[in-house]
Amino acid sequence: MINYLKESTFAVNDVIRKAWSIMTKHYFSIATLCFLMFITASASSLMAFFIKDVSRVLSFFMVIIFTMLYFTLNLSLFKYIFHLIDNEDEDVTIVGTLPTRQQIIRFLIATLYFIGCILFIGLILFPVLYVLDPVLRYLVQIGWVESFQATGVIITQIAVGIGILALFITWLRISFFPFFIIDKNVPPFESIKLSLAITKGNFTKILLLLLVLGGGYLIYLLFNFLHWPFVAFVVNILSSFIIVPLSSVALTVAYRKIASEYKGDEHPDILHNIV
Repeated sequence: MINYLKESTFAVNDVIRKAWSIMTKHYFSIATLCFLMFITASASSLMAFFIKDVSRVLSFFMVIIFTMLYFTLNLSLFKYIFHLIDNEDEDVTIVGTLPTRQQIIRFLIATLYFIGCILFIGLILFPVLYVLDPVLRYLVQIGWVESFQATGVIITQIAVGIGILALFITWLRISFFPFFIIDKNVPPFESIKLSLAITKGNFTKILLLLLVLGGGYLIYLLFNFLHWPFVAFVVNILSSFIIVPLSSVALTVAYRKIASEYKGDEHPDILHNIV
C-alpha cells in the first residue's frame, strides 16, 4: 500500500509538472477561455434574474442558449489543451478549436447519461434509509438495541455517509467522458464506459490530483474560518487566476496519461470495470 501511494504521488507530480509547463507557456489563451466560461455563467445568472418575471418561455430559451455556449467553450478549452499536448509548437487559434456539431450533441447526450448514472446510484442507496427505521424498531422490541433514537441517528449518519461516498466515487469515475468525445469522437454511452474503464485502478491518483488542485480553495476556507478576510480574498484571487486554468490543463494531461496506459478492451463493458 505504501509503495502504491508513493507511485501515485509521483504520477500526480508528473501531471502537475507537465500541466504547469503548458499553462505558463500558453497562460493567456487558456485563461481567456476560462474567463469566457466565467462570463457566460455569470451572464446566464444575471439574465435569468432580470427576465424571470418577464417571460418564463424567454427565460427557458436563454438558459438553453447560455448552457450551449458554456458547454461549447468548455469543450473548446479541452480541445485547445489537447492541441498543446500533441502539437505545442504548432499555432492554433481559439476559433480553430471549436467542437463540431456532432461532438456537442454527443456531449449533451453523454451528460444526460452521466446524470442518469448518478441518479441511479442514489435511487439504489438512499432507499436503505427508509428500511432502517422499521429494522431498528424491531431490534428494540426484541432487546438487541437499547436506545432507538441514539442508535438510529448513528446508523442513519453512517448510511448517509456511505451514500454520499458512493455518489462521489461514481461521479469521479465517469467524469472523464468529455475527453473521449473530444479526443476520440466516441459515441455518448461509449464515453461513459471508457471513463469507467480507464479510472479502474487509477482512483487514488485522480483523488490525489483533485486534492492538490483543490488545495487553494481549502486554504481559502481555512483563512475564512480564521476570520482573516483580506488574506482569504488574496488567496481566492490567486486561486481563480492560477488554480482554475491549471486544473483544466492538469485534468486533460491526466486523462491523456491514463488513457495511453489503458490496456483493456476498446469497447469495455460496465460490470467488469465497476470495482
